Amino acid sequence: MAHDNLFESVKMGTQTLKNRIVMAPLTRLRAVEPSDVPTALASEYYSQRAGSGLIITEATQVSFQAKGYAGAPGIHTQDQTTAWKTIVDNVHAKGGKIVVQLWHTGLVAHKSVQPDGQAPISASDIDVGVRTSLRDSDNQAIRVAATPPRPATLDEIKQVIADFVHATKCAQEAGFDGVEVHGAHGYLLHQFWVEQTNQRDDNYGGSRDNRARLTLDVIDACVDAWDADHVGVRISPLGTFNNVEAGYDEDESIWMIEQINKRGLMYLHLSEPDWAGGTPYNDEFRKNIRAAFDNTIIAAGGYTVEKAVKNTSAGFVDAVAFGRDYIATPDLAERIREDVPFNEQHPDSFYGGGTEGYTDYQFMNQA
Repeated sequence: MAHDNLFESVKMGTQTLKNRIVMAPLTRLRAVEPSDVPTALASEYYSQRAGSGLIITEATQVSFQAKGYAGAPGIHTQDQTTAWKTIVDNVHAKGGKIVVQLWHTGLVAHKSVQPDGQAPISASDIDVGVRTSLRDSDNQAIRVAATPPRPATLDEIKQVIADFVHATKCAQEAGFDGVEVHGAHGYLLHQFWVEQTNQRDDNYGGSRDNRARLTLDVIDACVDAWDADHVGVRISPLGTFNNVEAGYDEDESIWMIEQINKRGLMYLHLSEPDWAGGTPYNDEFRKNIRAAFDNTIIAAGGYTVEKAVKNTSAGFVDAVAFGRDYIATPDLAERIREDVPFNEQHPDSFYGGGTEGYTDYQFMNQA
């Protein structure tokens, strides 16, 4: 068996993953609008990939206000929750585990997908010149300039926290194995953490503690709604994503990880900057992360099998998330086990559309 260490089991909270290969969260923009319900095709898509140790769903909005991309699913209405339950049940029937990534896009949004056509909220009214995705008449994603944001009021911040709690409870109802709080990639929680986009002068701005407050408040609220063994978080230290800079050095990154560690979460998910053209982490930074976080660490970001073996063998991380390779290769874990090449990716069908480039990629026994 090739790459044996990737097929060792690994603890995740009170659960055990059958291998160290994770399907990363991958936005696909195929949900039904305006209800933002995932389709039956999504159930096939996820169950095809149940050979992974863990599936992390595409980013899934916690409210209609949290929406930034046309075609992204939600998990805050009964119809959405019912659809996700079918997906979860099918993944479980194939022996897989699946958590849902909870998302508020903040300034990465267009007013046409916001309630009442309002401008999206952010920490401040800083326009970073980012783009988002809408749909054309053929249901394909088209890139447009985001609508400049407005500062969230304190009441809106309270509602954001409440929305994450409600989405966590919906995830429980749907039977998910946990939730992942999306604190990375320049979305709302990241926007509050970064000085570039946070120029507030209240309890959510200014000092490091204040800028971290929303991320930690959301984590705490999700833990209270479920428990720490079913809540993970994704962050993206040292990278620039959606034109939002990381905004902090290695020391501040470690400080944030230490605060997260105090919550006893089931895992920390690191989105490394490689996939977006950033500088790879050095081994010293990896060692410091490992020392700062006691539980399971998942890493993603342009990983090859060789890089996965190296960093799991060194003990820097416990599992590795593959992204675009999992789009193209539904049986990726099985191919790694058998040392079989992956399918060719077709980026033109990554976002929006139907079965093509979604559920029609070949399994190795079909090739």
